[in-house]
Amino acid sequence: MAVYNRILLKLSGEALAGELGYGLDPATLVQIAEEIRDVTELKVGIALVIGGGNIFRGIAASAGGMDRATADYMGMLATVINALALQDALEKAGLMTRVQSAIEMRELCEPYIRRRAIRHLEKGRVVIFAAGTGNPFFTTDTAAALRAVEIGAEVILKATKVDGIYSADPALDPKAELLPRPSYIEVLNRGLKVMDAAAISLCMDNKIPIVVFNLMQRGNIKRIVMGESVGSRVTA
Repeated sequence: MAVYNRILLKLSGEALAGELGYGLDPATLVQIAEEIRDVTELKVGIALVIGGGNIFRGIAASAGGMDRATADYMGMLATVINALALQDALEKAGLMTRVQSAIEMRELCEPYIRRRAIRHLEKGRVVIFAAGTGNPFFTTDTAAALRAVEIGAEVILKATKVDGIYSADPALDPKAELLPRPSYIEVLNRGLKVMDAAAISLCMDNKIPIVVFNLMQRGNIKRIVMGESVGSRVTA
């Protein structure tokens, strides 16, 4: 029995790259699509926000001298590529999907309209939100928090390559501790790399918990939806 009726899954672009480290890994797309299908079979509404870091990182380009707004818009276009790739994988897995973009491109996907997105979810479709918020200077983390609030999601699932939130980068610091239940304030005060400060603040204001988990471990999304303790959970 699922403990949530509607969730928002935040995927980084890097997650779609799998073992390749860049671009799109077909095997990873298939795995993610199968896991999402398992969740929809529980009659849980699922929406996704996807990053674009596997194709283009606006912040990195900005650091290299490119105009920040231009770089961010290019990053938004990368998220649309990822959204279309995941849509294809989901539909091959037998799911009905819609891609909604914060930047209009009618030949490829729908424009983001909140009421339409909610209606798709009510009809059992998986909705993929692309192009972030449509504004430069905002990350896809902030877009995830914003869309979660708008569609009435009960939780944000933040997919990563580690088992949860650590006190430091576990790849660099062997003494890094796993923090199973940090608060929003603790995450902000300690500068923990969960989501950016704007996203955390938005979740805190609207009391939306964030579960940070390891996407590489098959079945984790379903376990979380079923109420099992997986990864780290950020609440008040």
